[in-house]
Amino acid sequence: METLQVTPWPDDDPSPDRITREFGLQGLRPFRWSNGAGDSYDVHTHDYHKVLYCVTGSITFKVEGESVELHPGDRLDLPAGRPHSAVVGPEGVVCMEAQA
Repeated sequence: METLQVTPWPDDDPSPDRITREFGLQGLRPFRWSNGAGDSYDVHTHDYHKVLYCVTGSITFKVEGESVELHPGDRLDLPAGRPHSAVVGPEGVVCMEAQA
């Protein structure tokens, strides 16, 4: 099974425009979503490889007993079919996501 991959942003400016450009360079078409503090997602799967960037706030994903907290600029690559859940941090979260 593919491993969970989190990639931090390479510098201190993970602006929405730069994140959008990064998706475009990879040929991906992102959409934006957001949630309030403490919102959660129960365990679920997707039938596609999920590429997600945290834009503002924070969110913690739990995948097969491993927890990863994402902050602005962090990228999560989640293979298709991987069960996961998530809890939004205390400031809420804005993310951009695409199917790869």
